[in-house]
Formats: sequence, C-alpha cells, structure tokens
Amino acid sequence: MATIDRQATTLALAHALSAAERGLAVIPLSRTKLPALRSPHRDDPDPSPCHGECGRFGHGVYDASTDPRRIRELFAAAPWATGYGIACGLHPHHLIGIDLDTKSGTDSSTALRELALRHLFTIPATVVVMTPSGGRHLWLSGPPDVVVPNSASRLAPGIDIRGAGGYLVGPGSRTERGVYATAPGTAHLAPAPCPRELLRLLMPPPRAHHPTPSATGQHGQGLVQFVLAAHEGQRNTRLFWAACRAYENGIGPQLTDPLVEAAVQTGLTEREARSTIASAARMTAPSPRHRG
Repeated sequence: MATIDRQATTLALAHALSAAERGLAVIPLSRTKLPALRSPHRDDPDPSPCHGECGRFGHGVYDASTDPRRIRELFAAAPWATGYGIACGLHPHHLIGIDLDTKSGTDSSTALRELALRHLFTIPATVVVMTPSGGRHLWLSGPPDVVVPNSASRLAPGIDIRGAGGYLVGPGSRTERGVYATAPGTAHLAPAPCPRELLRLLMPPPRAHHPTPSATGQHGQGLVQFVLAAHEGQRNTRLFWAACRAYENGIGPQLTDPLVEAAVQTGLTEREARSTIASAARMTAPSPRHRG
C-alpha cells in the first residue's frame, strides 16, 4: 500500500491549484512521477479504449483539469500523491516541454544550443523547471492547430519532448529523487512561443519521397485509410500526420478533399479538418531561405 505523506500531498495540491489558475491542466502524481490513480479498467478482461468517458478517475492525462473542485476530488482520491503533472498540448497554452536530461553523461544543453545554431533559432526567455537529477524542463507554447508528438532522444541524445498526450512534472512536486523547482527568475514568466524552426524539428520526420504514377495513387489511399482508422483522441493527430505526408509527397492539394471527408467520418468537423490540413501545408512548406 502506498505510503501517505499528508504534508507532501497538501503542498502538491496547493501547487497544482496554483498552476490551474494559470490555465494549466493538472493531475496528481505519485513519488515515482507516474499518475497516482490507477486505471479503473486494469482488471477488465477485454478493456476497450477509454479516455474518461466512463466517468471514473484513473485515465492519466485525460483526467487533467483546471477546475479547482475537480482537482481537489482527484487529490482526495489519491491521498498518497506527492506531486502533480501538467498536461501538454491543451488550451490555452498548448504546452510543449523540452526535457534536457542528464542521464548517460549526455550534454543535452549543448546539443540544444548546437541545434539552435544549425537551424537558426533562439530559445526565448520562458519558464524553466529544475529537476532533482540536475536536468531542466523548458516550457514553450505551441500553435493551437499543431499537434506536437512525444519523443525520446529523437531531436538529439538526452532531449525528450513532451507534447500532446504527455505531461511534465510540475514545480513543487516531491519525488523519490527530490523536489522539482522553478529556476530563479522564471516563475513569473508565461510559456514563450516555440520558435518556428524548432517546431518544424519537433514534428515527425518525413518519409522518403516515392513518386506515384497517378495524382494520389496507393500512397494517397493509404493516408486516407490511416485517417479513417482513427479513434477518439487520435483524430486530429492522425489527420495532421497524414496531411504532412501528403504535402511532402506532392499530393497535398489533390488529397485535401478526401482527407477532409475521412476526418469528418471520424467525428471532426469540416472546419477543424481543413484548419488542420492548412496547418500541415504551412509546416511542410520550405522556408524562404531554403527555396531556389
């Protein structure tokens, strides 16, 4: 049975409520940095995907809320919680976390600086959270119509990305290794907008270009099927990914209407679908300095 540290739980709840006042959706975490509430479907013989539709707690980031009443209920259900997680990708900040790790002797801060020099961007002044192991979390804000995926060391060794469906350990959380704390001089800042060139790097890598004999060919049909197979919670992510691949392969304009139709069948509105596809078109367009 989990050990209950009432003082740590009270402090974690206070920090979580403070974060919620800033528009950050939160969930309680245990000392292991994992969601404190276990899935209510863990013993189901054949669990179906549930993101909280059942009305019970225990769905990870899908429980995240900015409502003080709901947050208190979450912590009351998890009196062993000693920290809180901040869900990424949600309105209004659409938070993106840049996790600069220190494991395996990697110099992730230097790697990030080298990326910035190579791709001509700078990290703006923003919230920085210091981890007990000596790492840092940089908080950035993404565009509302761009879905940034989670990744581990894809950008560079020791740099993990927390995007849609992920969470960051909030400052003030107490874990097995110590306490997370906001770096001096950054607590009052809002998450700064993610530089465009960095945002491009955070998106899934493009697939190799394989020309098709027709306007869309089997590749285009495959992208449409990929969107049609989306479940709730995946729809926008799958549509954005498919649209990016379509534009990278030169069939974006021809595939727009089929992708919109597929997205509408999964439950998105036509306006949402066209907005997501337009965002993919912008993200995959070559930068002016890279053109002819």
